[in-house]
Amino acid sequence: MKIAVLVSVGRHPVSGTARYSRNDAAALTIALSLAKTHGATLDVLHAGDPSNPALKEYLALGARTVEVLEVPATPELQGDAIAPLAARLRGYDLVLTGTRAEGAFDSGMLPYRVASALDMPLVGAAVDLTLRDGCAEVRQFMPKGLRRRVEVQLPALIAVHPMANTAPSYAYARLREGTISTIRPVATKTPGRPDAGSPHAANPDDLAWTTRPATAKPVRLAAAEKRSGHARMLSATTTESRGGSVVIEGSSVEKAQVILAYLREHQLVDY
Repeated sequence: MKIAVLVSVGRHPVSGTARYSRNDAAALTIALSLAKTHGATLDVLHAGDPSNPALKEYLALGARTVEVLEVPATPELQGDAIAPLAARLRGYDLVLTGTRAEGAFDSGMLPYRVASALDMPLVGAAVDLTLRDGCAEVRQFMPKGLRRRVEVQLPALIAVHPMANTAPSYAYARLREGTISTIRPVATKTPGRPDAGSPHAANPDDLAWTTRPATAKPVRLAAAEKRSGHARMLSATTTESRGGSVVIEGSSVEKAQVILAYLREHQLVDY
């Protein structure tokens, strides 16, 4: 039996630093357990930049080798990763991956597109799975804490849910022992995209995108208006005191406590 795991580069939710994807780490943990139980061959694949330091963290999580298919990392050319991935995955009995990557614009469509290219069934939102008699019995995550079991004939592609029953183990020694291997995929024509030498091919300069971190605009906190409509209309034509307090004396801690009490009083914070 041959098992493959597709891994991506995740992103820390606070610092934005590149790291391993928690979804794909859960898929790798399940694959390691299945490979050990059934004596299967396990390959870990990534399509992207082989120099990304986050890929080495999958070695620490148990992968002996991460095989990288070098493809352009620009957003407009990411669709080209489907063809080399599908070509590399032909002949595998089981393909595992996370439900989606952790980037801001990741759609979660890669498992579906790879399964369509390989013409194999796909089961999503898996929290655990077992193999027996050429079939995979999958327990799926359902809303409101529900679960259901489905059975699929191998070969199949399984997308693992972030709430999977896994406990990845990180070992620095494995990171030092593992290797990152790079494979340059054979150029294939993507349907709907002209060849590079054709007169209709797009100019690479026209495809240049600019990427930058998304920054949310600050939201101004405003207390909810509790007065009647008549009172609000009167306030629009007359000058009146709206209450409040000016805190000048006291330490910075005492002033912060006054602000926090105001926010709690008007339910602008929930702690």
